[in-house]
Parts: sequence; structure tokens; C-alpha cells
Amino acid sequence: MKEVFTMWKSTKMIVLTAVTAAIYAAVLIPFKAIPLVPGFTEVRPGNMIPVAFGLFFGPAGAWGAAIGNTLGDIFGSTFGVGSLFGLVGNFLFAYVPYKLWENLGVLKADEQAPDCRGIKKIILYMFLAILASAACGLFIAWGVDLLGFVPFSVLGTIIPINNAIAACVLGFILTILLFPRIKKWDLYWRDVMPEGDLPKGGPLARVGAYVMLASIVICLPVALFLAYSIGGVQAPAVMGVAGIGSIGCLIGGALQN
Repeated sequence: MKEVFTMWKSTKMIVLTAVTAAIYAAVLIPFKAIPLVPGFTEVRPGNMIPVAFGLFFGPAGAWGAAIGNTLGDIFGSTFGVGSLFGLVGNFLFAYVPYKLWENLGVLKADEQAPDCRGIKKIILYMFLAILASAACGLFIAWGVDLLGFVPFSVLGTIIPINNAIAACVLGFILTILLFPRIKKWDLYWRDVMPEGDLPKGGPLARVGAYVMLASIVICLPVALFLAYSIGGVQAPAVMGVAGIGSIGCLIGGALQN
């Protein structure tokens, strides 16, 4: 995870963060007028950005998604205390794909380029897009319910579905069309960052990847089941399971050095 912090030494990575944030915010803001849960989420074709740009730009894509979503809230008049959870959730929306793309062990060392060529990479892209959508929804729904604003069952259902549709359709097309150009222009994050600042992978990173995977795949469904069964906001059982999943996802990310 060190690259999330060391990237700020690179001017090009900072520029890529700013570009990601600007594009993401610019696509999000117009659709604030079509809310799904007023003040908290809306129709979001802009969700095609985080997964694709996370794979392209690594930590710059993750920071850009976090900042871009916050800018979208500010200029779209939906900014509030819940935006803090939106910042982290959208960071995970881009962070999860680029970390697990490398650390799940599905691809060999010479297959790491996220060009989505071949059935294995296409399946992996779709899986990670859905997983990242779920991670984003899990964290935001937990935080907003923790604050007592909206029941976990509402955002925990809407956000993952809303995210996944855009990421799996528009984001996939974007990845196929843009990655060859990103690579040609030397903007792929592994080509931009110094060798010493790149994550090394290894056994601990693999453990972290599966901690992250388990936290999302187990805790979101269980928390949703409890939320629909119990109802209301701030139910201790729901908050406990969703909190374990959210924190577990962050711990899994931190282990992926």
C-alpha cells in the first residue's frame, strides 16, 4: 500500500490524480438531478471511471476517484458528513481492482497489463468491477447507517448495483479503448512510478488480497440479510458485520505492500 503515499513524490502521478478527479466530477455532477436516494446517491454513468482509471493509473486513479466524488458532492449540492464515507468508498472503488488484479494470483507476471485481451482477463475485469462496486457500497452504506441517516439495506443494495452496471458495461468499453493509448503515452502507473516505489507483491500481499476478498464477499451479503430481516437504522448486528467487512477491506489493502 506504500505506493498510495509515495506516489505524491511524482509530478506525473499528481497530474493523473487531478485529471481523474476532474473527469469523474464532471461526469457525476450533471446527473445529481436524477437522484435514487436524495442527498446520497443518484444515477451515475460516471461510475465507469473508477475501475478503469484505477487499473490505468493505480493509486492516482484511487485518489482521483475519492477527490472527484467529493468535488461532485460539493458542486452538486449533496456535500455533508456522509461525504467522508463517500470519499473512502470511492477510493476503494478504484483501489480494489488494481490491487487484486495483481495480487489474487490469477494472472502470471507477464500478463499483468489490464488490456482485457483474452477470456481470462475479461472474466477477471468483470469480477473485480463487481467486487469493487460491492466494496464501495459496503463502506458507504455502513457509514451512512452508522450516522443514522439511511438504513444499510437501502444503500447497501442500490450502490453496488448502480456502480456495477456502469463499471461492467461502460467501464469495460473504456478500458478496452483507452488502455493501448495509455500504455503508448507512458501513462500506465507502473511505467510512471520509480521502481523503488512500486509494490513488490509476495506472500503477504496475497494474504491481504484474500482478506480483502473475504471481507467483501462474506460481510456484504450477511449484513444485507440482517438489515432486511431487522429493519431500521443503526441495528447493532448490521453495524457489527458491516463494520468488520469495511475495516477488513482496509486491513487487506494495507497488507498488500
